[in-house]
Parts: sequence; C-alpha cells; structure tokens
Amino acid sequence: MTVLTNRQTTAPAPEAGEPLPAGPRSIGSVVKAYIALTKPRIIELLLITTLPVMFLAAGGLPPLWTAVSVMVFGTLSAGSANALNCYVDRDIDQKMRRTRRRPLARHQVSPRGALIFGIVLGALSTAGLWLTTNWLAAALSTGAILFYVLVYSMILKRRTAQNIVWGGIAGCMPVMIGWAGITERLDWAPLVLFGVVFFWTPPHTWTLAMRYKEDYAAAKVPMLPVVATERRVILESIAYTWATVLCSLALWPVAGTTLFYPAVAAVLGVACLWEVHRLLSRLNSGKTGVALRPMRFFHWSNAYLALLFLAVAIDPLLS
Repeated sequence: MTVLTNRQTTAPAPEAGEPLPAGPRSIGSVVKAYIALTKPRIIELLLITTLPVMFLAAGGLPPLWTAVSVMVFGTLSAGSANALNCYVDRDIDQKMRRTRRRPLARHQVSPRGALIFGIVLGALSTAGLWLTTNWLAAALSTGAILFYVLVYSMILKRRTAQNIVWGGIAGCMPVMIGWAGITERLDWAPLVLFGVVFFWTPPHTWTLAMRYKEDYAAAKVPMLPVVATERRVILESIAYTWATVLCSLALWPVAGTTLFYPAVAAVLGVACLWEVHRLLSRLNSGKTGVALRPMRFFHWSNAYLALLFLAVAIDPLLS
C-alpha cells in the first residue's frame, strides 16, 4: 500500500533560509526519525480503506489472521513507499515550509539510510504478504510501491500538472490488496472502490495545494493550483467530486449491498458536493486565496472517505 496524498501536516517550519537544527544523536530520536519517514498519518488513512474492503470481501468478519497480516504488512508496504518518496523528494522538501521538518530535510537521517530503510521495508512487506496471504496481494503491494516511487515521485510529480491524477493510482491499491488478501482474486467491487479513491484523490490534494501554493511554486512542482487559475482548479475539483460520489453509489448494485450503504453514501455525497460547490460560490463572490477556505474541503474529504469506508465495513454485517 502506498500513499494517497501528501496529507502530512507539521508544526510551523523555520523561515526560508533559516538554518535547520542539527540531527539527533540519541537512539530514541533516531528511531522517531525513521518512523517519521514512513509518514504514519498517511498510513492511517490508507488502512481505513483497506480493512473495510476485507469485511466486504468476506461477507462479514474476515479471518482474523489474514486481516492482521494484510494490515501489518500493508503498513510496512506503505511505510516503504513513503520512505522512498522522502528519499526522492529530499531536495524539494527542504524548500517547502510544509515539509522542511521531515527527517531528511533536517538531516536527522542520511539519504543512504533512508534508501536502505525503504527498500528493507518493501522487501519485508512483499515477503510477508506472500507467505501469510497469497501471491496476488504481494504482487499488488509491490507494484504499488514501484508505481508510487518510480512513476509518480520520479517522473510525474515534477513534470505535469496531472501528476496527482495518475500518481494517485498508487493510493488506490489498498482496496485491491485487501480484497485479494481475502479472496485471492479481483472482482468488480474492488474496482469500483478503486475508482472512488481514484476520483477522490485529485480534489483532496488540489485543495491542500491551494493552501500551500507558494510552497509548491518555490519547489517548482507543477501542482494544478500553481499553473492554473483558481476557477479552473475549483471546476475540476467539482467534476472529480461528482465522479467520486457517482462511483461510490455504483457499489450498491455491483456488490449487492443492503440499503444501508447507498443511504450513507448518498448523504455523505451530498455533503461533499455541497462543500466543493461552496468553493465556487466563494470564488464567485470575490473571495480568493485563503479566503476561499480550501482546507475546509480538504478536511471534510478526509472525513468523507473514512465514513464511506466505515459504511462499507458495516453493511455486510447487516446482511
């Protein structure tokens, strides 16, 4: 499993050009620095999309050992991708106020150490999933790591405003891994949930990028808010949000859920659409920049995805 978005937030960073603190030397500080490389807060969101899919795949409570294995080794997989992403992005992380407190930017971990750490986590996650679940889950996990690091981090992120659209594919893989871990195959239901996360990722990330537009511009990362007008960003966010909601409702006939899931999905979808359309209303009323309150939608989109997948987990328990 890999990273959905650059969701990690930090305390206020030093001003640009201000010397960063020297790296820690105590064992505890070094351990904390390596853990920070894995971006634990992002992993939390990934796991929120993984466990519910296993409930859906199992038609109820999934086998405990399989669920634990997928969650543990999925965490290592996501940690691997995030650590390797920190290694690739270590130069731009030093230029962005939002990321200047990451371990490599603060010289708390050496680039070589981060690279080795990421590779070891990836190898452990692949071997663990293969031995405790099946080859398909292991292959999907490995593919997600490679896609996030090689395709998104090394190619798309610095070259195109569509970076997060296609790079976000890696963040959709947890639903596939969770399903494969239980069933040893893929089906239409996980593909629909893959689509939900795929369409959800761009507006979620773009609203964060609207808040930190200067950061991305300083690092020369062509996120859509950096290279396009606020109106275009908001209109595209609206389109992707509509696609997210419609895709979420498609799970009802595809997976044969009870009425509980589509009812919850509809309510959450209306609320999410309301919030994204409010961005356009604020823009039309003359508000720009921070006054648009893009972070309001960003935080709501986190809640939307978590609650939607909670409904995915609860529904098979009701049937």
